[in-house]
Amino acid sequence: MIQASDFIDAARARGYAFYAGVPCSFLTPFINTVIDDERLTYISAANEGDAVAAAAGQALAGGRAVAMMQNSGLGNAVSPLTSLTWVFKLPILLIVTWRGAADVADEPQHELMGRITTDMLDSMEIPWEVFPNEAGAIAAALDRADTHMAETGRPYCLVMKKDTVAPAELMDRSSPSQSRGAITFRPAPRKARHLPGVSRRDALAYLVERSDVHNSVIIASTGYAGRELFAVADRPNHLYMVGAMGCAPLLGLGLALARPDLKVIVIDGDGAALMRLGGMATLAAYGPANLAHLLLDNGMHESTGGQSTVSAGLSFASIAAACGYRTTYEGYDLRLVDDVLAGSTQGPAFSHLHIESGVDKAGLPRPDQSPADVRARFMNHIGAVS
Repeated sequence: MIQASDFIDAARARGYAFYAGVPCSFLTPFINTVIDDERLTYISAANEGDAVAAAAGQALAGGRAVAMMQNSGLGNAVSPLTSLTWVFKLPILLIVTWRGAADVADEPQHELMGRITTDMLDSMEIPWEVFPNEAGAIAAALDRADTHMAETGRPYCLVMKKDTVAPAELMDRSSPSQSRGAITFRPAPRKARHLPGVSRRDALAYLVERSDVHNSVIIASTGYAGRELFAVADRPNHLYMVGAMGCAPLLGLGLALARPDLKVIVIDGDGAALMRLGGMATLAAYGPANLAHLLLDNGMHESTGGQSTVSAGLSFASIAAACGYRTTYEGYDLRLVDDVLAGSTQGPAFSHLHIESGVDKAGLPRPDQSPADVRARFMNHIGAVS
C-alpha cells in the first residue's frame, strides 16, 4: 500500500498537474489528495468519456494529464478512447480501478466488468499494468508509461486494485461551481417568417471571417460541422473532430484551461450536445472566459440521413444559463456569433444558433490530411510541444 502523495508527487515531477475523473471507492484517497493539492487542477467530470476528452484537451496543448475512473466507466469512455485519443494520437495517462477482480469479493454489478476489464484495454490497444502498490515501484511504472506515450502518442493505463492507496480524508469540500447562473441570458425571439434562415455554412463562414487565426482556435464537432468548416477554410488553427460525438466541448475545456492566451471556440451540434448534456454543467463550473461554445441547431442528425433530434422542444441556451454559463444567447441571427465571441470576463460564453437544414454534398470535401497530421499542424501553430 502506498500514500497517494507518493504517486502524485512523482507524477507532478514529470509534468502531470491536471486530473479529470469520476469517483470510485477504490480511488477515494487518491482523488481526495488530488483535490486538496493546490498545485494540481482537478475536474469533476459528469462521465468518464468527458474526463478523457478534458485530459485530451490538455494533451492538445502539449501538457500531461490523467483521466481517472472506475472500470465500469470504461464503457462511457470507449468512444473518445478509440476515436479521439487513438485517432489524433493524444497521449493521456489512465488510472482505472479493477472492481470485480477475480481475487476480490465484490458487488454483482462488477462481476462481468471485472472479468473483461483488461480484455477491453487490450482490444482498444491500450497497454496496461497494475497500479504500483509500493512506493519504490512508482518511478519505473511512470517511466514505462511515459516511454509508451512518447513513442506512440497514445494512452497508457494503470489498473488500480483494492486497497492500493492508504486512506486520505477530503479537506476541501467546496463546490467547484463558479456561478449560480448567467449574467446575460437572451432567449430566442420569434423568427420572422419572410426572412431566410441561416445555413451552417453561412454561420461557419461568418465565424471564420471574425476569428483571428493567430489568437484563436476552432474545434468543430464530428459530422458536417467539421467538413463544412474545412470547406469554408482550412486553417492551421482548425481541428476537425472525426468521432467522439459530444466530446468537442470537453476537449475545448481542457485546451482553454491550459492556454488562457487563446480564444478557444467550440462548434457543437444539437445531436452531439444532447448526447453529453452533462458536459455543459462541467463547462459552466470550470470553463474560463476564453472558452466560447457555439451550438448550431438544425433539429436533426443530418450527416446520417436527417433523423430528427428532440431539440425542437428545448432551449439549449436556457440549459446553459441554468448550468451557470456566464453569458448565453439564443436566436436565428448571425449576430449570435458576435455575441459568443465577445464572451464574458467571468466565465464561458454560449450561443444557441438555430440554423436551416440542407447541405451541398457535392461541395462538401473531407479534410485531406489525417487526423494525426491535422493535430500536429494545430499543435505546431499554437506552439505546443507534442
